[in-house]
Amino acid sequence: MTERVDHPGLTGAKVLVLGGTGGISSAVVRRAVEVGHEVTVLNRGRSKAEALHTPPDGVRTLQADLRDPEAVRGAVGAEEFDVVASFFAFVPDHVRADLDVFAGRTGQYIFISSASAYQTPPARLPVTEATPLRNPHWRYSRDKIACEDLLVAQYRETGLPMTIVRPSHTYDATSVPFDGGWTVVERMRRGAPVVVPGDGTSLWTLTNARDFARAFVGLFALPSTIGSAFHITSDEALPWNEIYATIGRAAGVEPRLVHVPSDAIAAADADFGASLLGDKAHSMVFDNSAIRSVVPGWAARVPFAQGAREIVAWHDADPSRRQIDPRLDAIFDRLADRYAV
Repeated sequence: MTERVDHPGLTGAKVLVLGGTGGISSAVVRRAVEVGHEVTVLNRGRSKAEALHTPPDGVRTLQADLRDPEAVRGAVGAEEFDVVASFFAFVPDHVRADLDVFAGRTGQYIFISSASAYQTPPARLPVTEATPLRNPHWRYSRDKIACEDLLVAQYRETGLPMTIVRPSHTYDATSVPFDGGWTVVERMRRGAPVVVPGDGTSLWTLTNARDFARAFVGLFALPSTIGSAFHITSDEALPWNEIYATIGRAAGVEPRLVHVPSDAIAAADADFGASLLGDKAHSMVFDNSAIRSVVPGWAARVPFAQGAREIVAWHDADPSRRQIDPRLDAIFDRLADRYAV
């Protein structure tokens, strides 16, 4: 039986990526080049990207502050693009600035939203693109919803050729999937208790950036995607207990898990708590039928067990990557002391 392959969309498209050096966007840039698109990235060019996030050969780089529309205009000149993918818009004013420059100059504006914009907690699973957008717990998500509202209104009123993409928790080798990052892995290795929100049984979906990129690039210049929204996630949903254990196994240890109510974590650290109550504390399982309907043959291929090994190997390859957050480490100690059985 012949294996189905991902539909790459229109090959040879002229693509502009706003950003391009983050974990998700750099994977998109690499995939776009791989399938034959002409790729330009636009960013400030001031921060030193990790080697894993550096654009490959053949990618043109333009420099401008994406928060300065005049600088962006100066950088792109009179160029037009088949696709403009915005990885650096978080509030409606950012989207308006993008549209001021690129409306009428691109065949498709792709806005990267967030699956945390979906109803939280969801009334039913799996989550589909028809799930309502509502998140009263996390400002980040409400801002993404407002951006989507703006784009939908522009599509309806002016025919703006936009597509909305909602990643869920997407990672690459540089990103440990816990608040506190490597701090949690370091605690595992020294035998310190590790704080797990709730009872650790809620289901969570982790998506490797390479898998995300294969689907995302498949949307490029497809007329059937204009005016629509898609989430792109793995079909592998794991309990948080297993996610911690999987990272522990990759790090060569059996972690000591201490379960702490999410409300107690939020009381100890407001930012940590917002990302929990507004996202990670709730089971999130997704139906990916919509993305498969336009990118035939796509499926996430990287199981988290493999991703966890890549995360640990990347951090172990250079001691400077294993950064510890002393403040969160101390909070974890206090919470673990209080809730350890």
